Amino acid sequence: MKAVTINAFGPPSVLTVVDCPKPMISKGEVLIRTSYTSVNFADIKNRTGNKAKANFPMILGLDVAGVIEEVFDDSSGFSKGDQVIAFPKNGAYAQYVVANEQLVFRIPKGVPLEKVAAIPTVLFLSYMLTHRITQISSEESVLIHAASGGVGTMLIQMAKNCGAKKIIGTVSNIEKAPIAYELGAHHVLTYDDFSTKVNDYTNGLGVDVIFDSIAGTVTQEGFNCLAPFGTLVQFGNSSGEVGQIKTSDLHSSCRNVKGFSLGTTRALKPELLQQVASDVFALLQDESFQVPIAAVFSLEDMEKAHTLMESRQHQGKILIKIV
Repeated sequence: MKAVTINAFGPPSVLTVVDCPKPMISKGEVLIRTSYTSVNFADIKNRTGNKAKANFPMILGLDVAGVIEEVFDDSSGFSKGDQVIAFPKNGAYAQYVVANEQLVFRIPKGVPLEKVAAIPTVLFLSYMLTHRITQISSEESVLIHAASGGVGTMLIQMAKNCGAKKIIGTVSNIEKAPIAYELGAHHVLTYDDFSTKVNDYTNGLGVDVIFDSIAGTVTQEGFNCLAPFGTLVQFGNSSGEVGQIKTSDLHSSCRNVKGFSLGTTRALKPELLQQVASDVFALLQDESFQVPIAAVFSLEDMEKAHTLMESRQHQGKILIKIV
């Protein structure tokens, strides 16, 4: 089979298309013929060595959409030919991948494959953030960082569905604002002194929930516009920076910080994803729920896909079509 591997950490040029053996499965696993995979920011961090441990050659990628090629035995909950999305064991940039059945989800009929291919990481993550880590009410204001990206575009729609009274998005370039407005944001701004702008927009009240995948100084500044009893949800570190949180910013104002990692959840509590899968797919069956796709590349053009992701000029998901 064909796969994209890296043999050293580095720039997008380290991504190389190779021929390698089709993987074997064990009990409780399935073999999936990949139709699509996607590029997530975690892939960039893994490629550059900011997240992954050196274990070369390495196949990157978090999720796939495809077709069950093989099951281990008759006890499997899946059958050959089932269309599924999955979080595979050893990377996703390949024509065939192995996944634990706990992290495989059968695609309902009537959901377009390209639409569902864009969501495994971003929609499961955003649903968990808005329905399990926090529960947004109609009285609350929400700030969503990286609002035009894959997770951000999902979070805006989630907050809208929950009835949030004010949805504010931040973007790196104001030219990215239209997609956030289209999906339901009430106000979009850049990161430059964003806390002051948020406070101005909310008449000094601040926001009740902040969804922060950036970390570092952005997290620190977020406390300047987080309302009393508010929650800052920290679920990523795209900046690569370490932010400092003062305990004095918490107890006296009744504010709190929650952390969440989809990767940790997949590894330690995959049953939590099974619990929300039906709700996630129900969203996809609603034609009004949009899944913006920035670009679709071939497996051979993975370097271009990573370059686009790192440029931060995309809006929505970056897909890889595998044939």
